[in-house]
Amino acid sequence: MGTPLEPRKRRGPIAARLLAADAWFDSSLYDIGFKARRFWEAATIFFRRFRVTGWRRGIIELLSEGFTLGAGGIVVMLALALPAFQETAGDWRAQGDFAVTFLDRYGNEIGQRGIIQRDSVPVDEMPDQVIKAVLATEDRRFFDHHGIDALGLSRAIFENVRANSVVQGGSSITQQLAKNLFLTNERTLERKIKEAFLSLWLEANLSKKEILQLYLDRVYMGGGTFGIEAAADFYFGKSVKDLNLAEAAMLAGLFKAPTKYAPHINLPAARARANVVLSNLVDAGFMSEGQVLQARLHPAEIVDRGEQKSPDYYLDWAFDEVKKIAAKSGQHSLVAHTTFDANIQKAAEESMEFHLRQFGKEYNVTEGAMVVIETNGAVRAIVGGRDYGASQFNRATKALRQSGSSFKPYVYATAMEHGFTPDSVVSGGPISWGNWSPHNYNGGSAGNVTLITAVAKSINTVPVRLAKNYLGIKPIKAMAEAMGVESPLESHKTMVLGTSGMTVMDQATGYSVFAQNGFVGSRHGITQLVTRTGEVVYDFAKDAPPPHRVLSEQALKSMNTVLAAVPVMGTARRAALPNIVSAGKTGTTQSYRDAWYVGFTGNYTAAVWLGNDDFTPTNNMTGGSLPAMVWQRLMVYAHQNIDLKPIPGLDHPFVDEKIAAKAEEAEKKNAEQAATSAAERPPVLSSQTTRALRDITKQFQSAPVLQTPATPETLSAL
Repeated sequence: MGTPLEPRKRRGPIAARLLAADAWFDSSLYDIGFKARRFWEAATIFFRRFRVTGWRRGIIELLSEGFTLGAGGIVVMLALALPAFQETAGDWRAQGDFAVTFLDRYGNEIGQRGIIQRDSVPVDEMPDQVIKAVLATEDRRFFDHHGIDALGLSRAIFENVRANSVVQGGSSITQQLAKNLFLTNERTLERKIKEAFLSLWLEANLSKKEILQLYLDRVYMGGGTFGIEAAADFYFGKSVKDLNLAEAAMLAGLFKAPTKYAPHINLPAARARANVVLSNLVDAGFMSEGQVLQARLHPAEIVDRGEQKSPDYYLDWAFDEVKKIAAKSGQHSLVAHTTFDANIQKAAEESMEFHLRQFGKEYNVTEGAMVVIETNGAVRAIVGGRDYGASQFNRATKALRQSGSSFKPYVYATAMEHGFTPDSVVSGGPISWGNWSPHNYNGGSAGNVTLITAVAKSINTVPVRLAKNYLGIKPIKAMAEAMGVESPLESHKTMVLGTSGMTVMDQATGYSVFAQNGFVGSRHGITQLVTRTGEVVYDFAKDAPPPHRVLSEQALKSMNTVLAAVPVMGTARRAALPNIVSAGKTGTTQSYRDAWYVGFTGNYTAAVWLGNDDFTPTNNMTGGSLPAMVWQRLMVYAHQNIDLKPIPGLDHPFVDEKIAAKAEEAEKKNAEQAATSAAERPPVLSSQTTRALRDITKQFQSAPVLQTPATPETLSAL
């Protein structure tokens, strides 16, 4: 042990450095804290100079809150604007330089697309009365606002409230152009928000003259015409440069409802609307009453084009098909021979409109769509909505709607390919898949049922059990895609019950596989494309790839057997055709938003969807009600005076006794099983409650009978 007199040992260099670092760290912390306190004290003293009291403080607080809310509002506005501005990506000005004339299956001309590319007239060369008539009717303050006319919107709201109906529109020309260029006609809040932002974007990037030019070139004017120059030629046989005031007023009246006021369809309505436009010119101060008097006394005369309605939804779809086919040919001025059948189209439109007029209010449904495909794959008719003039959005080819139970045939087709048959028995009892517990439509348990009964009665738990215990999701999705479904399908277990969005065209294409003996790949709308000089650019019979089989013969026979039972004993009895075998499946989505019936015979496949553009629920409308009725009315007409073909796998096209007998037998067995299970079901009331109810019953039975009939006087005495 060392003594105090002994010298201390010198510390090593590492220890010395550590001590120095510690000292530096401590002193630095102290110095930083000291300077921070000095800074805070100085800042506090400085800001005390700006402290206000009394009423001034209230103003400052309001301004502070305003700045805070404004900053938050800017962030929200930016978040809302980004999706809208994404719509402007790409060359939005270009429409392609295709100019196509379309012929129906018999060679009759049915319309044109691409006309506006060839015949655009500059705004500066249009007569003054044309521009004034358009602005007076559509947007009087066009040159004063910046995309959204707040004053015009307020005036329209006031007039609509006063009239208790929609008599004026509040959308500016810029807003209408934004919708035509980038958006659809679906009535959703998202679309209106995008429309507002895109209107401001157009005003910032284009001059007023450019906006007006694009609007007049691209607006739908009825009769299958787009653009005011094409409309002037179609209705009056002249250029827009040569229009007089009466003709200009008639064209300006078409912007609101081109189908309703098309002069070749309803000339009196068109002239009445033109008179309203003339009054607008006077009210806006653009013209005097004396200047419009001659136009009132001598209304416009039109070229006789007949009353043939243009199949615009079909033409839009066919135009897209032409552009896909001819993109690599280098030929852009073409004549397209299509598969369109005017009679079937008219019958489809008539059936849709008839039932919506009859039952639309009862079921709270406003829109519908339909596609009809012949067994050879030819698309004969497309109904994309009730009124093309009001909305050019094609609900048959572009709208994704939940398919509901109409998706189940893809599940059962997969099961049939895996060895199941119509007589296979599967439990229809309760089932849970993770945290998902689907229920049947009536909420009850179905017990053990055959697949033919499960399909006919649209039992939900059976396809779920098939997918969970036997098939899996991937094979079902692969089967639907192999059958021609192009819509993106979710790889989620709920897909089994039709939660994925599908188009009406996809549904018709997929079900047509059952009518086409298990083959896919024959759907087409264009049979031939030729140039104006007669050169054949495309021939479907030669250039299209051959169809290929996706369903085996045994699976096809099983599927057609179970689907043919649906109109006989199942949910689609309203779709049954007199003396003709048909097959199909109903579909109803959550909250009754969408209702489907997709069915087929040996001759045609048709898919019907009914619902609302704003996704509001219908009034308990199921696929077996209105959609089945629309389908049935169309098919009755379509099968007149034609050779009836049998459904593949079934004996003949007329009512098949085997199907009826098999369906009846399955229904009888199902009823017996239900009765047996009911007998074995445990009591739901306790024994004490049961005894009490029996005692009450005995007291009622032993009560004395009234000797005289009860009258208001005797009852009041009691």
